[in-house]
Amino acid sequence: MTILCPVDFSASSAALVRFAATLAAAAGSELWLLHVCEPAESGATPQDCPAHLARLQVAAGQAGAAHVSTGLLRGEAAATIVAEARHRHADLIVIGAHGQTGLSRFLMGNTAEAVLRTAPCPTLLVREPANS
Repeated sequence: MTILCPVDFSASSAALVRFAATLAAAAGSELWLLHVCEPAESGATPQDCPAHLARLQVAAGQAGAAHVSTGLLRGEAAATIVAEARHRHADLIVIGAHGQTGLSRFLMGNTAEAVLRTAPCPTLLVREPANS
């Protein structure tokens, strides 16, 4: 079984990875951590991404996941995540929800919602912890 967990390096990414790692450990699954660099992405520079992914990979191992891999791709986030889920024959996508609603979701889109609508496998939407 393969669990795909897209990460965006936000403050809630570590909690999401720990959650996905716990699921992977319980199911004896491979955990695939994926970051998609979008053309207009702000925040982490592409050079920082491997280090961020490596830290999350270590955190996933500490949370119990035995088989953790990482990937860094470029493209539109939702479409790239769905394509990677197909390519990897993912059995589950565990994706974070940042709680965008209303006008901001309409104007900016919502990656998690788009993945949920178009994913080739079950998708678990994980809300940020209340204290984030």
